Amino acid sequence: MAEHTTTHPVGGTPPGFLEPLELLYEEAGQPRFGLPPALATAYGGDLGFTLPCVYANFVASIDGVVALGPEYPSSGSAISGRKTADRFVMGLLRACADAILIGAGTLRSTPRHRWTPDHVCPQAAPDFAELRRSLRRATQPELVVVTASGDVPTEHPALQSGALVATTLDGAGRLDGRLPAACTLLTAGEGSTLRMADVLAALHTHGHTAVLTEGGPHLIGHLLGEGLVDEVFLTTSPVLAGRTDDTSRPGLIAGLELLPNHPAWTDLISARQRDSYLFLRYRLRTPRAHADPQSALAN
Repeated sequence: MAEHTTTHPVGGTPPGFLEPLELLYEEAGQPRFGLPPALATAYGGDLGFTLPCVYANFVASIDGVVALGPEYPSSGSAISGRKTADRFVMGLLRACADAILIGAGTLRSTPRHRWTPDHVCPQAAPDFAELRRSLRRATQPELVVVTASGDVPTEHPALQSGALVATTLDGAGRLDGRLPAACTLLTAGEGSTLRMADVLAALHTHGHTAVLTEGGPHLIGHLLGEGLVDEVFLTTSPVLAGRTDDTSRPGLIAGLELLPNHPAWTDLISARQRDSYLFLRYRLRTPRAHADPQSALAN
C-alpha cells in the first residue's frame, strides 16, 4: 500500500549550499540503504534498491526531449539548466551504483565528462564517499561503455582514466591496440550484434549488481527491448526544448516501438520537488517474458 505524504527532511546538514528536496510522495516498503545524514537531508529521505537492479536516470524537457542532437555537446546540461538539485540526484544515483552503463554515442556527445558522483556534485563528494564505504562499493563506480562497432573516441578523458568497453568480436578487432592501457575490453557478442543480456551477465560476474544507465535513448531502448530495466528516474525540467521537422531530438527511448502492442507500464514510487523541477521515480511492471530479437545493439 502506498503512502502519500509531504515531509520536511530532518537530520544532517545538506552538502554545500544544496537546498533539500521536498518529498511529495513515496511508496511504502521500499528498500533503504541508510544514507549518511547529510545525503538523507538533501534527498528528503532514504534511498535503496533491491539487488540485482538496473536503473536509468534521465533529465527531460516538458515536451519530452532528452538530447538536443550531435551538434550540441553535453545537451543534458542545457536541458537541466545545470540545476544543482538535478546534479545532486545524478551524483547520488551514481554513488549507489557498482557500474555506470552508457552507449558510445553518449560518450561522444559529452567530450569532457567523467561518470563519477563527485564530477557532477563536488560539494557532496565526502558524503558520496561515505555512502560507498557503507555499501562496500569500490571508490568509484566502474564506467562501462557499450559499442557493437568499436567506434569510440579513445582520447576521451573518461577512457583515459579507465573503463570497461563492452563490444562484439568485430568491435574488438577494430579496437585492438587502440584503447588506453587503463581500459579493459569485454567481448560479449559475436559478429556485429551485441545483446544487453550478455553484457549484464558479464557485469554480474564482475560483482556488479547495482547498474545505473545514463543512456542514451538508443541504449535504454535496447535494454527495454530485452526486458532488462527495473526502474527509471526522470527529472522533469521546466523548459520547452522544441523540435523542427528535420531535427532529431529524441525522447527517453529511441529505436524501439512499445505502444500499442508492447506497452511497458510503470508505477510511480517516488516524487520529489525543488522549485519548478520534479524528480520522479518509476518501477517497471513485470518485464516482457521474451526479448525482442530485433533489439540487439548493432552500432
